[in-house]
Amino acid sequence: MPASKRIIVSISEILLSEVDSITVLDKRNRSEIVRDAIKFYLEKRKREIRTEQMKKGYLEMAPINLTIATESMGIEEEVLVWQEYKPLE
Repeated sequence: MPASKRIIVSISEILLSEVDSITVLDKRNRSEIVRDAIKFYLEKRKREIRTEQMKKGYLEMAPINLTIATESMGIEEEVLVWQEYKPLE
């Protein structure tokens, strides 16, 4: 494991009691539980940020995509009309 830093975190007695209960059940120490909780939170938060960025990107691209789709629909209709009236060979 890379070098570690010691930090001081203030939490309520109730929350500490819950953490201590988990340490007994999981046979792990507080540091491991807190470290995993921080990792879990950071991963969840990164996913939320990525999802928001994707939503923003899709919304920004929506007018462009609509224009492209509308233009393509016109071309497809022209091809269908051309194919219907094309003389048989």
